[in-house]
Amino acid sequence: MLVLGIETSCDETAVALVSDGVQVRANVIGSQIDQHRPYGGVVPEIAARAHLELLLPVLDRALVEGGCTYDDIDAVAVTVGPGLIGALLVGVAGAKALALARDLPLIGVNHLEGHVCATQLESGALDPPMVALIVSGGHTSIVLLDADGAFSTLGQTIDDAAGEAFDKVARFLGLPYPGGPEIDRLARDGDPAAIAFPRAMLHDGTFDFSLSGLKSAVVRELRRRDAAGIEIDVADVAASFQEAVVDVQVRKTLAAAQAHGVERITVVGGVAANSRLRERMTAACAAAGHRLLIPSVALCTDNGAMIAAAGWNRLAAGQRTGLDVEADPNLVLTPLPVPPSSAAPGGSPR
Repeated sequence: MLVLGIETSCDETAVALVSDGVQVRANVIGSQIDQHRPYGGVVPEIAARAHLELLLPVLDRALVEGGCTYDDIDAVAVTVGPGLIGALLVGVAGAKALALARDLPLIGVNHLEGHVCATQLESGALDPPMVALIVSGGHTSIVLLDADGAFSTLGQTIDDAAGEAFDKVARFLGLPYPGGPEIDRLARDGDPAAIAFPRAMLHDGTFDFSLSGLKSAVVRELRRRDAAGIEIDVADVAASFQEAVVDVQVRKTLAAAQAHGVERITVVGGVAANSRLRERMTAACAAAGHRLLIPSVALCTDNGAMIAAAGWNRLAAGQRTGLDVEADPNLVLTPLPVPPSSAAPGGSPR
């Protein structure tokens, strides 16, 4: 079964074609970075207008790259939330139009569920239970996917998301948007132990995060050094800040997995592309005997393939959303159907 996935929750206009839940036939992303860079962040109105302009060209390109036509598509999956409401509405409207015109099943997908399902595109069918660290510009949370496919949020940020904190610190350092990749790049030449930035909530007994204080600590330290005439090594600042973020994420994720007796861990979302997070999490999981699944960098950032994969899972479980589905900017995670072995990726759920 070939599922077309549409993702427009923020500033990426993405369309993909995925066969049987695991085989990516096409994965096209229309970037809006140049349009948002002058503002240092995503402007919701600009994002929505850009989605209107990009959706059809990106859709056409996906069909070409996938070597197929509309006649080959068996279902349409689309992100219905959470995200920016204007951006979501463009994708949902486009998906509804396509499903109605071609008489195709429509499946609404939670954006966070999609990120978790990106794992199956390279590692095979999801095999819960597993703990997922979801880290992006708008989300930072640890969730448990139990053996029955139910999501439980174990912990989350009480203020800034990780990607948001990276962008804010990068802006203060005078780095271009998006800040996460810039800090990651600079940090490779810096000393992660140069500045002892705080690890908020590390020993509080919860799986929650707080990044606002860390962001403020970076600003205070830079101002202190500037006032004292101390030379500021931007690479050291980037490395030390990044290490503080990664340290808490790695240690809390492993603690959550151990507390719930879970062997499999996955790290997903845009910040999962961070090289230091991938390095530290790989080493920590190996030392603790956990199996780590991290999608390739191209599948960490928002993309349509992860939405198509999540849609396939729901189709395999006999679920359809219908044309009355609405965009919900505050959508919460709901149970994720785990396809039966007879409908595992590689077979056909039809």
